[in-house]
Amino acid sequence: MFGPIFRKIFGNSSDRRVKGYRPQVDAINKLEPELEKLSDEALRARTDEFKAQLAAGKTVDDILVPAFATVREAAKRVLKQRHYDVQLIGGMVLHEGAIAEMKTGEGKTLVATLAVYLNALAGKGVHVVTVNDYLAKRDSEWMGRIYKFLGLTTGVIVHGLDDAQRHDAYACDITYGTNNEYGFDYLRDNMKYSVAEMVQRGHAYAIVDEVDSILIDEARTPLIISGPLDDRSDFYATIDKFIPLLAKEDYEIDEKQRTCALTETGNEKIEKLLAEAGILKGELYDVENVSTVHHVNQALKAHRLFQRDKDYIVRNGEVVIIDEFTGRMMPGRRYSEGLHQALEAKERVQVQPENQTLASITFQNYFRMYKKLAGMTGTASTEADEFMDIYKLEVVEIPTNRGLARIDEDDEVYKSVEEKFQSIITEVGLARAKGQPVLVGTTSIEKSETLAEMLKQHGFRQVDLDDPAAFAPLYDGDQGSAGEKVFAVLNARYHEQEAFIVSQAGVPGAITIATNMAGRGTDIQLGGNADMRIQVELAALEDGPDKDAKAEAIRQQVGQLKQRALDAGGLYIMGTERHESRRIDNQLRGRSGRQGDPGRSKFYLSLQDDLMRIFGSDRMEGMLTKLGLKEGEAIVHPWINRALEKAQQKVEARNFDLRKNVLKYDDVANDQRKVIFEQRIDLMSQEDLSEMVGDMRHGVIEDLVHQHIPPDAYAEQWDTAKLKDEVYRVLNLDLPVQDWAKEEGIADEEVIERIKTAADEMMASKAARFGPDILRQIEKAVVMQVLDHLWREHIVQLDHLRQVVGLRGYAQRDPLNEFKSEAFQLFESLMERLREMTTQQLALVELQEPPPMPDLPPMSAHHIDPMTGLDEFASMGAPSGGFQALAAGDAVAAIDRNPNDPSTWGKVGRNEACPCGSGKKFKHCHGQNM
Repeated sequence: MFGPIFRKIFGNSSDRRVKGYRPQVDAINKLEPELEKLSDEALRARTDEFKAQLAAGKTVDDILVPAFATVREAAKRVLKQRHYDVQLIGGMVLHEGAIAEMKTGEGKTLVATLAVYLNALAGKGVHVVTVNDYLAKRDSEWMGRIYKFLGLTTGVIVHGLDDAQRHDAYACDITYGTNNEYGFDYLRDNMKYSVAEMVQRGHAYAIVDEVDSILIDEARTPLIISGPLDDRSDFYATIDKFIPLLAKEDYEIDEKQRTCALTETGNEKIEKLLAEAGILKGELYDVENVSTVHHVNQALKAHRLFQRDKDYIVRNGEVVIIDEFTGRMMPGRRYSEGLHQALEAKERVQVQPENQTLASITFQNYFRMYKKLAGMTGTASTEADEFMDIYKLEVVEIPTNRGLARIDEDDEVYKSVEEKFQSIITEVGLARAKGQPVLVGTTSIEKSETLAEMLKQHGFRQVDLDDPAAFAPLYDGDQGSAGEKVFAVLNARYHEQEAFIVSQAGVPGAITIATNMAGRGTDIQLGGNADMRIQVELAALEDGPDKDAKAEAIRQQVGQLKQRALDAGGLYIMGTERHESRRIDNQLRGRSGRQGDPGRSKFYLSLQDDLMRIFGSDRMEGMLTKLGLKEGEAIVHPWINRALEKAQQKVEARNFDLRKNVLKYDDVANDQRKVIFEQRIDLMSQEDLSEMVGDMRHGVIEDLVHQHIPPDAYAEQWDTAKLKDEVYRVLNLDLPVQDWAKEEGIADEEVIERIKTAADEMMASKAARFGPDILRQIEKAVVMQVLDHLWREHIVQLDHLRQVVGLRGYAQRDPLNEFKSEAFQLFESLMERLREMTTQQLALVELQEPPPMPDLPPMSAHHIDPMTGLDEFASMGAPSGGFQALAAGDAVAAIDRNPNDPSTWGKVGRNEACPCGSGKKFKHCHGQNM
């Protein structure tokens, strides 16, 4: 009750924090006249002065004011852009490790330069994270001019670089790149066999652009590196034979939830069958049998939940999935987690090899490794709780440089989708008639295509995204009813053509349909973006008076177009549906009204929309009918807005809980991942592992003896025959253990010492034969390979455990606690097996020639886009630093292509630059007739 009054008097936490920065802003402004008098050389020399001050004991906080003033002066000289006072505040927020929420058009890219420069002076490297390769390249070149002017180096990490290029980019003071590339480089670094081969040099400070998209939306799915698994087709076929032997009372099916589980009698029956077949050791649900349980469950699903010719078909000896919504076949798509292999075993077709997860990490756990993390976006406040809870990041709202003039209208609600779309078409026509640019936001690619078809039926022409002159008819033509009606459709593909079209979406009369995530990172300027037009339209011209004249003509034309767009009311945002998250709706609204420009936004809804349908459209329809809603009419009321906002808040809270629950499980794996990765780096850093290997060997010997000689037992109670066999198996030593047991007064400690002495002598003889240096290499190679092999097996076991542990809830046991407990047991087992396997392999090894360190295994990169369900790496043509792109076909890296020999090009994407060097798209050049 008193909250709003209190905030009105004292301001919210952001207001108070922003107010606290004002003295530093004033101090920076006071330095401006002094810095303006400096020569370029003197301004650049300040970088060395700052570094010297840091070396002398000052902190980056101590030099913030002069450093920020230096960056602002450099930006004025290099980019002809001066940081506003609110941008200085944004830079301070980023420096302090928080999220700066700044509206669209407030210049976040420029804001980042302040904190980036200041923190780069410490020499530990600064990472700037973008949502796509295009923005990484653009920002590194654009803002890199400031850093270069001030004597700092800038690198960029994009798809397709090799390890040497990546190493050089990370060695720079400032590195730009995408979240995917940073995460995969971290995982690959921890699969290398030498510290010198690692490309990253730590995680000191990162600024995440579009922080809500990367740390919340993208973070719903993990990064995965996978590789081919050892052929287990026989095991799938073996398990499959047992499922038909189960009766109906042996399992329970929940068709609604698409789950299938063994009953108690089913567990007993399958346990007995597997034991008789010699497949099972111990009880079915012992922790070491977690993979067997997983295979049984997948085989049970394949037989009892999935029906041939409904869920899948068998064609040409392959199991092909059928889409449950469209009924279409989906060749090339495969069920994960071994389910597809289980179906292949069921249908008696060839079982295709399964991919194994070699390494995996969530974005949450990757970015929490940074000692200092910051972010910037236009929409973060609705997710402030999640940012604080997961990342310990506070959201600070930065005031706009100019007041917001956009008019946000109440939603219009219709009975049906058809009525809603018809109203949107009518409104688009009215806006275009007066020359107002329109951006229509949709929640999916399918819905954007539906709207596009309706526009075509009303006489509009869809333009080609790859055509630089897409909106050319609007630059000179009549914006009234006589002008050509054109529109563009964008989806979240993040390529340069999309950025160009988005930048021109503010041209009077322009109509752009976009999915909610499309084109982020690119400003929509009223009248269009002059710099973008000059870059694209005059690309073929050489520098000179002619090009300058044409560039000036474009700038004048853009100025005139801007005035016409202003007179028409600015950019009109039309939302075709409310998203589950208020943040996504705010992103769409935020595209209009930049830097004090006028604008307008409105959402058009129907009772058939997903959000309305899920949250009780029957009650809503009854209420709206009482309020007078008729066919073809809309109702507009603030109450509806508030009701929808509450519904969105509920969905946001549910989604947060889901993400948080997934993270709790991943945190368990992450703790173990840290131990293994730190152990690997420690192993790679050491030249001599003989002491550690000796300790492993002695520990294994002690365990073997204690297993077969119980404490305080008499010699006749010792299992010396089994101990002798185990010593031979593990240590490759044939020792007279049974004779030792006959000696009077011998104890287990004496047996341990004798075995240790024999094992040490054997290794000493190998050192004499091979040479100590060679043996050290062998020890290191064996330890690293065994550790990697066991860790990959462990990841698969954790995945399987995570899938089956949820069933423990039926027994009133907390699945998370069960997962933690059993994951710990599996990890302890991993460490024990590491000691034994290392000892065993070193005991058996014989040398033909000095062993090289092994190469990295063949691997593929995966990150499933949470919005589309598609693998983001499947559409990339060139390998990424050792990765094999999943759907690259016979793609060839650009550096291996001969421009004059098309036979060396391999598969070229239609939107790639033609390898011949013409500068045209492949589809407009050599690929024109393909």
